[in-house]
Amino acid sequence: MKRILPFLTFILFIAASPAQAGEDPIYTGIFNDRAAGGYDVVSYFTDGKAVKGDKKFQTDYMGAKWRFTSEEHLNAFLANPTQYAPQYGGYCAWAMGRGYTAKGDPEVWRIVEGKLYLNYDESVKAQWETDIPGFIMKADVNYPKLVDLEE
Repeated sequence: MKRILPFLTFILFIAASPAQAGEDPIYTGIFNDRAAGGYDVVSYFTDGKAVKGDKKFQTDYMGAKWRFTSEEHLNAFLANPTQYAPQYGGYCAWAMGRGYTAKGDPEVWRIVEGKLYLNYDESVKAQWETDIPGFIMKADVNYPKLVDLEE
Protein backbone atom coordinates (compact mmCIF):
# COMPACT_ATOMS: atom_id res chain seq x y z
CA MET A 1 0.00 0.00 0.00
CA LYS A 2 2.85 2.39 0.78
CA ARG A 3 4.15 2.01 -2.78
CA ILE A 4 0.73 2.55 -4.32
CA LEU A 5 -0.03 5.77 -2.43
CA PRO A 6 2.53 7.97 -4.27
CA PHE A 7 1.30 6.60 -7.59
CA LEU A 8 -2.34 7.31 -6.74
CA THR A 9 -1.42 10.82 -5.57
CA PHE A 10 0.31 11.42 -8.91
CA ILE A 11 -2.72 10.15 -10.85
CA LEU A 12 -5.08 12.40 -8.85
CA PHE A 13 -2.78 15.37 -9.43
CA ILE A 14 -2.77 14.76 -13.18
CA ALA A 15 -6.55 14.29 -13.25
CA ALA A 16 -7.16 17.60 -11.46
CA SER A 17 -4.39 19.62 -13.14
CA PRO A 18 -5.18 22.77 -15.07
CA ALA A 19 -6.31 21.82 -18.54
CA GLN A 20 -5.16 23.19 -21.82
CA ALA A 21 -7.63 24.06 -24.54
CA GLY A 22 -8.66 20.96 -26.38
CA GLU A 23 -10.26 18.85 -23.65
CA ASP A 24 -13.28 16.87 -24.87
CA PRO A 25 -16.44 18.98 -24.48
CA ILE A 26 -18.12 16.19 -22.49
CA TYR A 27 -16.36 14.61 -19.51
CA THR A 28 -16.36 10.83 -19.84
CA GLY A 29 -13.42 9.76 -17.73
CA ILE A 30 -10.31 8.02 -18.92
CA PHE A 31 -11.56 4.47 -19.48
CA ASN A 32 -15.04 4.87 -20.99
CA ASP A 33 -17.14 7.06 -23.26
CA ARG A 34 -20.19 7.52 -20.99
CA ALA A 35 -21.36 11.02 -20.17
CA ALA A 36 -22.33 11.73 -16.55
CA GLY A 37 -20.80 8.42 -15.52
CA GLY A 38 -23.66 6.57 -17.20
CA TYR A 39 -26.27 8.26 -15.01
CA ASP A 40 -29.65 9.27 -16.45
CA VAL A 41 -29.46 13.08 -16.62
CA VAL A 42 -33.23 13.37 -17.05
CA SER A 43 -33.73 11.63 -13.68
CA TYR A 44 -32.19 14.56 -11.80
CA PHE A 45 -35.08 16.70 -13.03
CA THR A 46 -37.93 14.17 -12.92
CA ASP A 47 -36.97 12.06 -9.89
CA GLY A 48 -34.81 14.52 -7.96
CA LYS A 49 -32.00 12.01 -7.63
CA ALA A 50 -29.05 10.44 -9.40
CA VAL A 51 -30.03 7.17 -11.10
CA LYS A 52 -27.84 4.93 -13.23
CA GLY A 53 -28.99 4.60 -16.82
CA ASP A 54 -29.34 1.40 -18.83
CA LYS A 55 -27.35 0.76 -22.01
CA LYS A 56 -30.52 -0.38 -23.80
CA PHE A 57 -31.71 3.25 -23.57
CA GLN A 58 -28.64 4.97 -24.96
CA THR A 59 -27.78 7.69 -27.47
CA ASP A 60 -24.72 9.50 -28.77
CA TYR A 61 -24.46 13.23 -28.23
CA MET A 62 -21.40 15.48 -28.55
CA GLY A 63 -19.05 12.50 -28.84
CA ALA A 64 -20.26 10.68 -25.71
CA LYS A 65 -22.74 7.93 -24.86
CA TRP A 66 -25.70 9.01 -22.73
CA ARG A 67 -27.74 6.42 -20.84
CA PHE A 68 -31.27 6.60 -19.49
CA THR A 69 -33.57 4.55 -17.30
CA SER A 70 -36.41 4.46 -19.81
CA GLU A 71 -37.39 5.20 -23.38
CA GLU A 72 -39.42 8.13 -22.05
CA HIS A 73 -36.29 9.70 -20.54
CA LEU A 74 -34.26 8.98 -23.68
CA ASN A 75 -36.93 10.68 -25.82
CA ALA A 76 -37.05 13.69 -23.48
CA PHE A 77 -33.28 14.08 -23.83
CA LEU A 78 -33.40 13.68 -27.60
CA ALA A 79 -36.08 16.38 -27.81
CA ASN A 80 -33.91 18.88 -25.91
CA PRO A 81 -30.45 17.68 -24.85
CA THR A 82 -29.28 21.11 -23.67
CA GLN A 83 -32.13 21.18 -21.15
CA TYR A 84 -30.85 18.03 -19.43
CA ALA A 85 -27.11 17.75 -20.10
CA PRO A 86 -24.97 18.94 -17.20
CA GLN A 87 -23.36 22.31 -17.59
CA TYR A 88 -19.73 22.41 -18.69
CA GLY A 89 -20.07 18.95 -20.20
CA GLY A 90 -20.21 17.34 -16.78
CA TYR A 91 -16.86 18.72 -15.63
CA CYS A 92 -16.75 20.04 -12.07
CA ALA A 93 -18.52 23.42 -11.95
CA TRP A 94 -16.22 24.75 -9.20
CA ALA A 95 -13.04 23.79 -11.08
CA MET A 96 -14.39 25.28 -14.30
CA GLY A 97 -15.04 28.52 -12.42
CA ARG A 98 -11.43 28.45 -11.25
CA GLY A 99 -10.14 28.03 -14.80
CA TYR A 100 -9.40 24.32 -15.09
CA THR A 101 -11.15 21.03 -15.61
CA ALA A 102 -11.71 18.24 -13.12
CA LYS A 103 -14.09 15.31 -13.15
CA GLY A 104 -17.65 15.90 -12.17
CA ASP A 105 -19.15 13.28 -9.88
CA PRO A 106 -22.71 12.41 -11.00
CA GLU A 107 -23.65 11.80 -7.37
CA VAL A 108 -22.55 15.31 -6.32
CA TRP A 109 -24.95 17.60 -8.11
CA ARG A 110 -27.32 20.50 -7.87
CA ILE A 111 -29.91 22.05 -10.15
CA VAL A 112 -29.69 25.85 -10.24
CA GLU A 113 -32.21 27.86 -12.26
CA GLY A 114 -33.18 24.78 -14.26
CA LYS A 115 -29.62 23.70 -15.09
CA LEU A 116 -27.71 20.69 -13.81
CA TYR A 117 -24.25 21.18 -12.30
CA LEU A 118 -21.83 18.48 -11.13
CA ASN A 119 -18.93 18.89 -8.71
CA TYR A 120 -15.82 16.88 -7.92
CA ASP A 121 -16.90 15.88 -4.39
CA GLU A 122 -18.96 17.13 -1.45
CA SER A 123 -16.21 19.39 -0.05
CA VAL A 124 -15.72 21.05 -3.44
CA LYS A 125 -19.49 21.42 -3.80
CA ALA A 126 -19.56 23.20 -0.42
CA GLN A 127 -16.94 25.66 -1.69
CA TRP A 128 -18.89 26.16 -4.93
CA GLU A 129 -22.05 26.85 -2.93
CA THR A 130 -20.39 29.82 -1.19
CA ASP A 131 -20.76 31.82 -4.43
CA ILE A 132 -22.75 29.88 -7.02
CA PRO A 133 -23.55 32.90 -9.22
CA GLY A 134 -19.90 34.00 -9.23
CA PHE A 135 -18.59 30.54 -10.08
CA ILE A 136 -21.21 30.11 -12.81
CA MET A 137 -20.33 33.46 -14.35
CA LYS A 138 -16.61 32.58 -14.43
CA ALA A 139 -17.22 29.02 -15.62
CA ASP A 140 -19.45 30.23 -18.46
CA VAL A 141 -16.44 32.21 -19.73
CA ASN A 142 -13.86 29.47 -19.05
CA TYR A 143 -15.66 26.45 -20.53
CA PRO A 144 -15.32 27.45 -24.21
CA LYS A 145 -11.63 28.25 -23.63
CA LEU A 146 -10.86 24.91 -21.98
CA VAL A 147 -12.67 22.47 -24.23
CA ASP A 148 -12.68 21.76 -27.93
CA LEU A 149 -16.17 22.84 -28.95
CA GLU A 150 -17.10 22.11 -32.55
CA GLU A 151 -18.87 24.99 -34.16
